[in-house]
Amino acid sequence: MFVENKLKNLTHSPGVYQMLDKQAQVIYVGKAKNLKKRLSSYFNKQHTDVKTRALVFNIKDFEVIITDTETQALLLENELIKQYKPRYNILLKDSKSYPYIYISNDKHPRVGFYRGQKNKNEQFFGPYSSANVVRDSLLLLKKIFKVRQCTNSVYRARSRPCLEYQIGLCSAPCVGKISDKNYAQDVSMMALFLNGKGRQTLDKISNKMQRASKNLDFDTAAHYRDQLIRLRSIQEQHSTQSMNNMDVISIVEQQGIHAIEVLFVRSGKQIGQACFFPKHAKGKSSQLVLSAFLPLYYLGKKMPKQLLVSEKLKDKNLIASALSVKIIDTPQKNKRHFLKIATLTAVQNLKQHLSVKFTKRAQLLQLQKTLNLESLPNYMECFDISHTMGEATTASCVVFAKGLPKVQQYRQFNIKNITPGDDYAAMNQAVYRRYSRLFQDHKPLPNVVFIDGGLGQLNQAIMALDSIGVEGIVLVGVAKGEGHKTGLETLILIEDGKVKKINLSPYNQALMLVNHIRDEAHRFAIKNHRKKRNKKRTTSPLEAIQGVGEMRRAALLNYFGGLQEVQKANIDEIAKVNGISQQLATKIAKSFRQ
Repeated sequence: MFVENKLKNLTHSPGVYQMLDKQAQVIYVGKAKNLKKRLSSYFNKQHTDVKTRALVFNIKDFEVIITDTETQALLLENELIKQYKPRYNILLKDSKSYPYIYISNDKHPRVGFYRGQKNKNEQFFGPYSSANVVRDSLLLLKKIFKVRQCTNSVYRARSRPCLEYQIGLCSAPCVGKISDKNYAQDVSMMALFLNGKGRQTLDKISNKMQRASKNLDFDTAAHYRDQLIRLRSIQEQHSTQSMNNMDVISIVEQQGIHAIEVLFVRSGKQIGQACFFPKHAKGKSSQLVLSAFLPLYYLGKKMPKQLLVSEKLKDKNLIASALSVKIIDTPQKNKRHFLKIATLTAVQNLKQHLSVKFTKRAQLLQLQKTLNLESLPNYMECFDISHTMGEATTASCVVFAKGLPKVQQYRQFNIKNITPGDDYAAMNQAVYRRYSRLFQDHKPLPNVVFIDGGLGQLNQAIMALDSIGVEGIVLVGVAKGEGHKTGLETLILIEDGKVKKINLSPYNQALMLVNHIRDEAHRFAIKNHRKKRNKKRTTSPLEAIQGVGEMRRAALLNYFGGLQEVQKANIDEIAKVNGISQQLATKIAKSFRQ
């Protein structure tokens, strides 16, 4: 239901989407010409592909990044896949990567096509959206700068100029037809142009064209004109109009809530984003909120060279000086599209945030009505027990504030000194340990506490709170429905000594919130139980004895041939093992006799 609500308010713009699982981990990254249409297709139809069904089953949330074009979405998708390595992007993880133009580090550098892991001693420019774009660019560069593109083996074998020189596509440095200095200048000029600093090159060619035209040398002027057209063509096809590192920050406001979108641009490529919703900003202007945000977010962090912001800040110079960064609020044309993308994404994220906030408030209001509470249950907790046939029993306590999980406040309990498999005793112990500490430390107590289980577990929680002397907490049992199907749960309360059972519609807002809390408690309990169980099963009883570490455990097992033989051995036999003293042998023997 949460994902469906987000889909209703989704944009039709092109962009990249990231699918998230229960742990908020990125499990899939994709691109779309129409984000709403593409994302809706995941949830509005049956999928025959097993991998897609598994993906959809694990999706609990998604995030989107808006781009201007599909090409930008393609390049950003590639960067995010490399960054997160999502498990469902297996088909995109092939031997290829996006193509680059590179300049070698030879005496007479070579310019060429490159795909793969980069060599730090060479210069790389890109990425480009396709190999065809690179090849077309190389052809144009060859006509303009005449830098060699032949392989080193061909270059070293030349004794006279090749056909490329004869048709004007190479200056033939291999046989000295151009001086080393002039060739280096051509290479440098080409590198500057590919770095997005080609204005000098364009101005120089433009001046030559005008001089030739004034001298009535129209053939030469036409040649320079064609060079200008070709260079501008390369500029348009090149994926990075500026190779600067910068963060692009846009702020938008609606209904008193601000959203600050930060795009991370490195070497001219958009590599990621983050969105923030500042607290206590209601009634404040966007300029004031952004001025407060920048120092809080960037002080102490590694800074990019530039910050491109959407607002004209009154204290821009002060913030720039404090952060040692250049702040740009009036971007040039080649950077303006990044600010547009940041603003569009901020608007989209704020729309989703407001939708979720409205949904959570509606759920809290419905739960307040269902449980007949005096106020909104803004602080709730839930307990669950997990074990395998009584082994490695653990309990979880999850915390929700205003309908949203507070993962950093989750708690787990290793249950001790109970009969294996006794869920009632485990619940009693977990509830007692949780609230006796909160009560003793005078910390706030939750409005509502959910107990995953039936009447038996609920009674144990009530007994635990009574023994502590805690009052004012509403305890609610969540009993599983028929076949453990979601939406068929029964809520159990005890009012005035009488048991009250509440059955709600599967689509009831209150029940959806309760299921969210219960599922989170269940997930957290199972996670910690498996961790404890696996640790117990992979740890030798010998290592539980003080003084016996990994080395001595291995020595004992190698000497006796197995744990059972160690258990049968007497003190003198154990003491014969290398590294085991008489005192330690006594301790080992006694531990097994007990």
